Parts: sequence; structure tokens; C-alpha cells
Amino acid sequence: MSAINTDLYELTMAAGYFCARKTDEVATFELSVRRLPKNRNFLVAAGLEQAVEFLLNFKFLPQEIDYLRSLAQFKNTPPEFFDFLAALRFTGDVFAVPEGTPVFANEPLAIIRAPLVEAQIVETYLLSTFAFQTSIASKAARCLIAAEGRSIVEFGSRRAHSPAAGVLAARAAYLAGCAGTSNTEAGMRFDIPVFGTAAHSWTMAFPTEEESFRTLQRLLGESTVFLLDTYDTMEGARLAARLGPPVWGVRLDSGDLGALSREVRRILDSAGLRDAKIFASNDLNEDRLAELVRSGAPIDAFGVGTELATSADAPSVSAVYKLVELKRGTALQYTAKFSDEKSTLPGAKQIYRYPDCDMIALYSECNSDFKGQPLLRPIIAHGDLLEPLPPLEKSRSTAMSAVAALPEEIHSLERTITYPVEISTRLLNLAESLRAEVQALSS
Repeated sequence: MSAINTDLYELTMAAGYFCARKTDEVATFELSVRRLPKNRNFLVAAGLEQAVEFLLNFKFLPQEIDYLRSLAQFKNTPPEFFDFLAALRFTGDVFAVPEGTPVFANEPLAIIRAPLVEAQIVETYLLSTFAFQTSIASKAARCLIAAEGRSIVEFGSRRAHSPAAGVLAARAAYLAGCAGTSNTEAGMRFDIPVFGTAAHSWTMAFPTEEESFRTLQRLLGESTVFLLDTYDTMEGARLAARLGPPVWGVRLDSGDLGALSREVRRILDSAGLRDAKIFASNDLNEDRLAELVRSGAPIDAFGVGTELATSADAPSVSAVYKLVELKRGTALQYTAKFSDEKSTLPGAKQIYRYPDCDMIALYSECNSDFKGQPLLRPIIAHGDLLEPLPPLEKSRSTAMSAVAALPEEIHSLERTITYPVEISTRLLNLAESLRAEVQALSS
């Protein structure tokens, strides 16, 4: 987790700030999502734990500084800048919404207030970890809505965009409410329940399907899940029924899952295996889950892989990290962008959540003026963690409860519903005043 894991221009700007003697200026940046993907009515905030870990351990190693010295872009940089980097640590403040909180467009997920160089360099890492995990948690929430109470296991590590992405996708999916993951490293690192038994290759590695099933059953006992469709799904189901307990259940991984699950259920029940579960996978997403649930398919749990671990229909979110305040000594300057379709609002903000809407206000506005629940909370002060972050289980509970509490229409998988997010009068007035100042200076 290296400080050099950032875009080059963050470092060239840092060198420029150093040369311009701007290192004592304190910047406030806000990280938000500019717009929701067209098929998302809400997002589930995730990634704070990794962001905090990065900031608390932020430093440049000697070999990294040597590498920067070797780059042509730094040939005119004074050597004192590299000494400055060697001593650099994150000494700022962080405010953030708790992981698992539903959020909407243009609402800050996090606010970073720190000396300008510190706040600038960390932009790339923070955008990456918040945006990726938020996109996966949001996809998982949609899948869980579609499953209507049936368990979902995250199955997508082998299709994730990297091994590291697979581990964090498992974390984000579990945070949103999935029952667990197939990724063993994620299970160890984050104490997530892990699931999985055998692949088709297991069955093919034995002379007969029956021998493969019996060997698996001796190994796993009550945790046994027979994969039925290596050769003939119905024959596999009848074999599982003959073998009987101990068994957790069976898995379907191809074909018409609805029709197959009904016939498999009949076979298992006829053999007295009414407690045996049916687990289904095979390129599932929220639409296919909803279709299976609506059809009454007797499937007890689902494995969702590629579509979940990559958030396939919306693999990225338009996360941005924008300067909203700059303090020079005691003078505070508000900053904002006013370009078409990419404008921002000035000033550090707070989000107040009401039962039927959100209000975005300036952080400096009096809390007593707003009766909603303030969402942004202090996390780091002067470079130190204020209190331990909630355990993942608690964040998971937060996510599941908060998503369930959203208005029912926001849960729609088909319709785009815009949740009302209002802007305080004072914030709107500040933005208009700043816009007028910028226009006057440029005219």
C-alpha cells in the first residue's frame, strides 16, 4: 500500500506546490459520485476501511523516491522536494459516511481536509477504493433485492479484474448483505463465511460420477454439495438421492434452472431429502434472479459470480474528488467548478437524511437548523484515527437495514427513480455568489 500508487500528475502538482511555497495551505476535497449509473437508483457506500488504512500508513519509501528522482518530469525539481516527500505523512482530517450507507448523486462519501500536498497526492487511491467497492456493494444490493430473502454467495474472484479486486469485491458484496464468498483470502482477511465444494473437474477426474460423489461425501460430510450437471443433471440428482445423507444439498450450474430445480426438488423429496438445499449458479444477475424468484423456482440459494464481482452492467461509477475550500493562514477561499455538466458546489458539506429526502448543507451551518440525521462523521483528526471503525458485521447490518428502509419505489430494478436531494439555501447562495465573482474576474 504505497504512497506512489497515484497518478503522476498528483506528484508533479505536489512538486509545483512545494516550489510555489503552498505546502502550508490547507485544502478541503470532497469525494462524491457525480451521477448514478442509468440502472441504479442508489449506491451503497463502501471502501472506507481501506481508505483509512492507506492514510494511516501513508509514506514514501526510499526506493520510490529514487525512482521519482530518475524521471524526466522532475529534472528541474529542487532536491529539497524529495527530502520533503521522505518525511511526508498524512496529518489531516477525514469525515465520511459509514460504510453500508445508501447514498445518491453528488453527496460526499468522504471529505478530506489536509495540507494541500497531502490532500492532493491521495486522490487516486481514495477514488479507486471508494469507487470500486461502492460499485460492487451497490450491485450486490440489487441482487439481494431480486433474491427476496434467499441467500447469495459471491462467486466472482476468477472473473474479477485482478486477484486483489476479487478479494475486495468479496468484501464489498458481503458488506451489502451477501451470505459469504468463494474467496478464501477474503474469508481469512475479513472474517467472511466461505463456501464451495468441488468443480466439474472433480467429477471428471474419477472413473464414475458415483465414485466422485462418494469420495466427496466422505470428505465433507454434512457440508457436501453435489454438483449435478457434469454429465446428465437428472441422473446426477437421482444419484445424489440414492446416496442420501450426510449432505447439505445440490448445485445446478447450467440449463433451465427453473425447470431443473423443480424436477430436482421432486427427486430429493421423494427420497426423503426434504432438508437438502438447491443451490444455483450460471451467469446470474439481478434480472435472472428476479425471474427465477417470480417463477416460484424452488431454489434456496444462489452463487453470483462475474456479474457481481465486476458489476458488469455498470463496471464504474463517476466518482470525483474536487477541491471545495482552500485556507491560507486565516483566510478561507471557497472553490468550485462551473463548467457545463461538471459543475460543483463550494464549501465542505454535511448530508442530512430525512424519511423522504436528503438535504445537502454547508458543514458550517448550524445543525439545529436541520432535523434530519447527519450522515458524515469524523473519522480521522490530525492524522490519527478517532476510534476504531465498526467491524464488517456491523457495517453489513447497517447496509441491510438502511437499504430496506429506503422507499419501496427506490428498490425497483426496472424503473429509474430519482430520490429527492435538496440543497440548502445558504449553500445555493454561496455557489451563486462565487460564480458571479469568477465571471467578474474573467470578464
